[in-house]
Amino acid sequence: MKLSICIPIYNFDVNALVSSLKNEIETKNLDAEILLLDDASDIEFQKINSKVKVDTFEILKQNIGRSAIRNSFLDLAKGDYLLFLDCDGKIISPNFISDYLDDINVNHSDVIYGGRVVDSHIPEKKYQLRWNYAQKRENLSLKKRRQKPYLGFQTNNFVIKKSVFQDFRFDEKLKNYGYEDLLFAMELKAAGVKIQHIDNPIFNNDIETNQVFTGKAAEAAESLALILKDVKTKDKVSDLKVTKAYKKLRDYRLQGVFNLSFYLLEPFLKTRLNMGNAHLRILDFYKLGVLSRTMSKN
Repeated sequence: MKLSICIPIYNFDVNALVSSLKNEIETKNLDAEILLLDDASDIEFQKINSKVKVDTFEILKQNIGRSAIRNSFLDLAKGDYLLFLDCDGKIISPNFISDYLDDINVNHSDVIYGGRVVDSHIPEKKYQLRWNYAQKRENLSLKKRRQKPYLGFQTNNFVIKKSVFQDFRFDEKLKNYGYEDLLFAMELKAAGVKIQHIDNPIFNNDIETNQVFTGKAAEAAESLALILKDVKTKDKVSDLKVTKAYKKLRDYRLQGVFNLSFYLLEPFLKTRLNMGNAHLRILDFYKLGVLSRTMSKN
């Protein structure tokens, strides 16, 4: 059984990540290949990563987005299973690949998610918003992930059987940050494809400023709006808290008043979020505001 390790790249140095993966593959003589697809990164990162020795490395001429680039690996991968990793990940276990292979051999799982962790030390204020969000919303324990296996799934570190991925691809209308992982998981749920959760995390090695992450939160809300505007996908995200809140605004005909309030409050909300120590409820309110505004547009 062959494993294809698929790493989409955008403006990040993957030398350390690839080195760790190659070390385990060579040390344990694993049947695995490493594939890199660069989604039109800045030229400096293209040069840095082009020195990496892997089985496949291609640079796209134009950016195609988070969903489409993952789907592109299907045409390149030779393995029976695909292991997807974000380019900003860091391997923290010497048995990282082996642990996935062991689960495949024992449980024959179609989809496996290993989890994620970040540094336990609180960073300086300009990085605290992203860190706080990761600690409270993303870095869930194995027990919590297994309680809600589809809501607990993320695309930063997962294995999928190639034949399953051929039937369930990422929705390519979602080009920017946010919710492509949830929509993918909900498609699997609707089809009865189980997601196995194991304790095999990858370390999130990228540090984003509060300003950058606030921008990503807005992108996520806009991506969610695309999902809600599509009759084929809108029901897949109905359990999200932000979706439920938006529906209440709409059903009680409060959306216009809310949008006006958000227009007036948005500068203050951004300032507060950029300070770093803002409560995540402020971030939730901000995302709801962007979602409601976006849904109001034709």
